[in-house]
Amino acid sequence: MNSLKLTAVAASLLLTLTACSTNPTVQRISPDQVTDVSGYWNDTDADQTAQEMINQMLSEPWLGNFEGVSGGKAPTVIVGQINNLSSEHISTSTFIDDIQRQLINSGKVQFVASSDQRAGVRSERKDQDLNATSATRSAMGQEIGADFMMQGTINTIIDAAGNTSVKYYQVDLRLVNMHDNVISWVGQKKIKKVVQQSGSRF
Repeated sequence: MNSLKLTAVAASLLLTLTACSTNPTVQRISPDQVTDVSGYWNDTDADQTAQEMINQMLSEPWLGNFEGVSGGKAPTVIVGQINNLSSEHISTSTFIDDIQRQLINSGKVQFVASSDQRAGVRSERKDQDLNATSATRSAMGQEIGADFMMQGTINTIIDAAGNTSVKYYQVDLRLVNMHDNVISWVGQKKIKKVVQQSGSRF
């Protein structure tokens, strides 16, 4: 009798463990679909922030002022450091990629490679200098210098009580004139999310 009870308990326990360890359900969705699962900063936040801030930047007077003194030449921009000062892990590299894409696709500015990207290109030029024909090699010392550098920060403020929390993100970007260090443009984007946690967990 005791063995039957033990067998029944073991079977019940096995069924419970099996139910808790089932494989996850995977659903493919469009990369453009807005998804907020945890409330943390995500790809939608990065893409929308980059788009809105670059559109704002390109509509401000600094662009027309530069074109006026440069004879209509499009400004050359480089993205410098965008520091994550928030309380969570945020991939600033993907955010910088979003900014670069928006700037290049606008057609209103030229964009030069970052310091890391330039290192790889310069290494290739040195290799060409030794191994490529004179008609096809790219000469050293022909790079275009940036007129402006974009810098910025990402900050968060979290207010929580019970099962509810409010996540506030603030992205600040500035455009610095490389010639005289004058800050030519300052932009800001704010995001606020209310996250309601479930009262019970399995």
